[in-house]
Amino acid sequence: MRLRSVLLPAARFLLVWGLVPAGLSFAGTLLEDAAEAFYNLDFDEALVLYQKAEAASPADGELHNHVAHTLLYRELYRNGALESEMVTGNNSFIRRGRLEVQPDVERAFTAEVEKAIALSQGQLDKNPRNTRAMHALAISYALRANYGFFVKRTWVASLSDSAKAHRLDTQVTEIDPNNYDARYLQGGYDYIIGSLPWQWKTFGFVAGFRGDKQRGINTIAEVAKKGKDNRDDAEMTLCALFRREGQTTRAIPMVAELIRRFPRNYLLRFELAQMYGATGQRASALETLAEIKRRKEQNVPGFGRIPWEKIWYETGNLQFWFNDLEHALENLKKVTATPEQLKEIDLNTGVLALMRQGQIYDMLNRHAEAVKAYQQAMKFAPEAEAARESGRYIGAPYKRPVRT
Repeated sequence: MRLRSVLLPAARFLLVWGLVPAGLSFAGTLLEDAAEAFYNLDFDEALVLYQKAEAASPADGELHNHVAHTLLYRELYRNGALESEMVTGNNSFIRRGRLEVQPDVERAFTAEVEKAIALSQGQLDKNPRNTRAMHALAISYALRANYGFFVKRTWVASLSDSAKAHRLDTQVTEIDPNNYDARYLQGGYDYIIGSLPWQWKTFGFVAGFRGDKQRGINTIAEVAKKGKDNRDDAEMTLCALFRREGQTTRAIPMVAELIRRFPRNYLLRFELAQMYGATGQRASALETLAEIKRRKEQNVPGFGRIPWEKIWYETGNLQFWFNDLEHALENLKKVTATPEQLKEIDLNTGVLALMRQGQIYDMLNRHAEAVKAYQQAMKFAPEAEAARESGRYIGAPYKRPVRT
């Protein structure tokens, strides 16, 4: 079974573990098509294909994992939560409110995970050294951890489930040391626990395991080099980790390659633009966004679904950081011009667009206008970190921090 990079809870970032099956010959083409759809953000199509595979082999726990995974990620996508801080520049999921998931979706997700756990555990009861079932069970716990973190906001339970997943995949590699794919989750867990504040490490399921960020990165890099099914996935994770660790230049060529593999995944192009921006490559950053715009205008597959408001926000946000304030303000005001336009974007993007306008007004010494923008941000998404940040600028006008 393949693991794909996603995010699991840590102090101010996420690293979620996803999955795509490998080696299931009875439905190989079907699963390959489902995986291609999934990682090109075509979640409805992926769900239909995974459900067909599940119907053909209902006793396979891995397939129930896939359906649950797709249900979860479709909701994350709809809520704008698949975008890492590489895209938004200010996306602290640990402080976001709960995602709104319809009851029928939650019931379906829970049923699939519980079925997957029961099937995998049943296989392990018969053969405790069944590494395929062991790995599938690890995935089930990781999925439940993700759901608890993103949707239920159950921090402790989520970390507990992730610890169970880590222990299971550790057993896999103890039985089969050459299974580099199973090391992928271990590397992520190492990085996550190594990133947690000490208070979190007092919990029983983490006590005694300090974690190590660099060891985690090295393990994932090893998977990228030696893994069979998880090489691409490890590269995705490395991109996020390099970005977090201030090594964005190393991530840029990796993201460019991922774009080639998943051409309809427009989020990767937004991330590439942000990476260029973070490394001061203004022309490349803006050209990447211009290419997204051209693809939308030409209705290239996957790009017609991007709201114009998203393109305007990303362009305006980059212009803001490049100190092109007038053009930045022009683009950001397009995003929030009408209530209908605000409905086209997720809460995180909307509140940031409003806060950025306030910051620009402050930088232009127009604080009265800035206050109005900050108040709109606070009203639009009261629980968002950007809303709370906006509230601080009402009494103390925003000043751009000096970069060292």
